[in-house]
Amino acid sequence: MRLSRSLSITSLSGLPLWEEESLDMQDLLLFEVSWEVTNKVGGIYTVIQTKAKITVDEWGENYIMMGPYYEHNFKTQVEKCEPPNQAIKAAMDSLINNGCQVHFGRWLIEGSPYVILFDIGAAAWNLDRWKGDLWNACSIGLPYHDREANDSLVFGSLVAWFFKELTDQLQDKPNVIAHFHEWQAGTGLVLSRSRKIPLATVFTTHATLLGRYLCAGNADFYNNLDKFNIDQEAGERQIYHRYCLERAAVHCAHVFTTVSQITAVEANHMLHRQPDVVTPNGLNIRKFSAMHEFQNLHSMNKAKIQEFVRGHFYGHLDFNLEKTLFFFIAGRYEFSNKGADLFLESLSRLNYLLRVQKSDVTVVVFFIMPAKTNNFNVESLKGQAVRKQLWDTAQSVKEKFGKRLYESLLRGEIPDMSKILDRDDFTIMKRAIYATQIVFHPEFLSSTSPLLPMDYEEFVRGCHLGVFPSYYEPWGYTPGECTVMGIPSVTTNLSGFGCFMEEHVSDPSEYGIYIVDRRFRSADESCNQLTQFMFSFCQQSRRQRIIQRNRTERLSDLLDWRYLGRFYMHARHLALSRSFPGKFKMDHLNLAPVSLSHSLRCTLMHSHFPRSLTMRT
Repeated sequence: MRLSRSLSITSLSGLPLWEEESLDMQDLLLFEVSWEVTNKVGGIYTVIQTKAKITVDEWGENYIMMGPYYEHNFKTQVEKCEPPNQAIKAAMDSLINNGCQVHFGRWLIEGSPYVILFDIGAAAWNLDRWKGDLWNACSIGLPYHDREANDSLVFGSLVAWFFKELTDQLQDKPNVIAHFHEWQAGTGLVLSRSRKIPLATVFTTHATLLGRYLCAGNADFYNNLDKFNIDQEAGERQIYHRYCLERAAVHCAHVFTTVSQITAVEANHMLHRQPDVVTPNGLNIRKFSAMHEFQNLHSMNKAKIQEFVRGHFYGHLDFNLEKTLFFFIAGRYEFSNKGADLFLESLSRLNYLLRVQKSDVTVVVFFIMPAKTNNFNVESLKGQAVRKQLWDTAQSVKEKFGKRLYESLLRGEIPDMSKILDRDDFTIMKRAIYATQIVFHPEFLSSTSPLLPMDYEEFVRGCHLGVFPSYYEPWGYTPGECTVMGIPSVTTNLSGFGCFMEEHVSDPSEYGIYIVDRRFRSADESCNQLTQFMFSFCQQSRRQRIIQRNRTERLSDLLDWRYLGRFYMHARHLALSRSFPGKFKMDHLNLAPVSLSHSLRCTLMHSHFPRSLTMRT
């Protein structure tokens, strides 16, 4: 493999060598606080869920997650049990005795971590008092109409209250580490620090709040990072109070981390603090591991997609499915942020190149971007029903044909082919052929769908190429999921995943990771580059694609939490050394601050590149 560094833990640049240091986990408790513990909202849910196994392996029963309580989620995802630690039980009882509802159990995911869930609604009667506490602590006021911000305050106040009760019970041993994710959980961090609760705190932003809003509004974000009036921009979008909560959490934390170098640049400008550690997002590779079977899984799931395509193009299937490639894009319906605009324009140019070259390759593209829908298109259902009816008809006629042929041969006769099928058989086939339908592709993927009965993982395995030319993507799990399943993908150097691969793999395209330059090129040049990537992929032979899938799958270990989880370990060690310097030392470690020099080149460019393309009609 032509890699600049070997695929081992030491290949990850900037990772300190702390193997010499061993912490006694019996003297520590680790809490991870997030709004998405047992509560799927976005990508953070994937981060904490997939990371749980390696964290439990490291910390055992001393690792507890904290999140909001929702009755349905608790009943379906959590096994209720008693806390193993008496101090935790006493802290929970204190809250319960004061009118709050707190639930404890094991989250039914791999690793089965303990979870403490706080009922937001049951404690909402404290909202006005807690708003006053927040104002007195940091002069941040929350408007009554922002339900999400008010819920985050109730959640954060309960978390801070719990930590106060817990540390009072524990005194000085064991010490407590609290890791908070995103601004919704950050309120608990701010209140804990303002009350001088003895905690080692880590705060991780997975994307800055204002960054998302600016990019969603088609701002020329990366060219103007150092020019935005942050307070004014947040105020105009009526999120100033949320921005203040996020920034307060960033500056109150002992250790501030973010998920990628590109987001570190963003955070440095938006939140005015340089991250101490970059903590890349990993995956639980064992979940996707298929060993030598992943090529067979590709063939099996490709066949399912081909069946869908037969129904979708029924009546005008004028191309060879064996020479058809399946591309897809997936993610939130953020047309510009996710690069759907660039992708559509590139497909137009790809179509032109394929026609000029008289290529016999057909490309079928799927947009998997969930949006509001009422129900399935009736014509879509009819189209798939017709395909199934054609299959059933062919099978029925085949059985009759085979039986009559067999009987003729038993009699020692050469069958008269004109009499093998009777008039009724021809009538059945004609009735099936002339039912022309138009098929619409649904946006959600589920194995129970009557249109395309496949889960997302099966669908990805059946495709040939994932295309994710995002403009704003702090990490990007979709190309990572493609990689661990052995499916080549397109990403950009404005995504955390793309920057990570550029840093650690000498020639990513050789391993099926195509990185579009959206940082230093104009939108038109980026579009041409994406077109060329896709056109080159279309020119590969079947054997070349198989070899490339093998090479892509080899990169899986680079994305495994067993390796990337070490960055989180580093952040916790650093937090302990800063909060309890008399007990925890890191002097002997090769600590290096996050380097922004390479990433900051994007803000020093003199050339301007447009935010998006003007689409051709």
